[in-house]
Amino acid sequence: MPSRRSPQISSRKQPKQARSNELVATILEAAIQVLQKEGAQRFTTARVAERAGVSIGSLYQYFPNKAAILFRLQHDEWQQTSELLRSLLQDTQQPPLQRLRALVHAFVRSECEEAEMRVALSDAAPLYRDAPEAQQARAAGANIVSTFMLEALPEATDRARAIAAELIKSTLSASAKDFSESHRTDEEIITYADAMADMFCAYLRSIGCQQEAAIAAAPVA
Repeated sequence: MPSRRSPQISSRKQPKQARSNELVATILEAAIQVLQKEGAQRFTTARVAERAGVSIGSLYQYFPNKAAILFRLQHDEWQQTSELLRSLLQDTQQPPLQRLRALVHAFVRSECEEAEMRVALSDAAPLYRDAPEAQQARAAGANIVSTFMLEALPEATDRARAIAAELIKSTLSASAKDFSESHRTDEEIITYADAMADMFCAYLRSIGCQQEAAIAAAPVA
């Protein structure tokens, strides 16, 4: 049985002039409004074009279908997350665990501030999550975390670092999402982020201690 092909999610063309950039920005802003109001199930290119005040033909010049629009919104969100990871985890002026703590706080706050949009994009994910473009976008963030783990756990094995990276990413993402589904005060956000950061830092310290003990116990050649 042939595998189902993923829909085309790349933009048809990239805007080159200021007017074209403004048109794409208008379409994307309209898409956000439609997604938040109608949800992923009722999201259509026709509704986006109507909200943007443009013809459906103008929309199709840049986005071949609704999956392409939704992926662009998700890609922009992923890009913002990657920039957050890069700015915090690559700040060599701070010790690794301090960087991790700063990331947890920033990520949890971001989830709470943009909860409605993130939930809507999560509902739309089946339209594009298996496409090569989506896999490449996710890989960018994963590489940043992997590089950080190499610095935070220099004596650990590759497997230990990989497990730590995946555990922190998946736990932070899932826990922050669940936490953000209810309205949270600033104090609640800080308390929750502190607790999660404490947990992650203790976990990395324990790995570091285990590796140091293993090296100390190893027979001298």
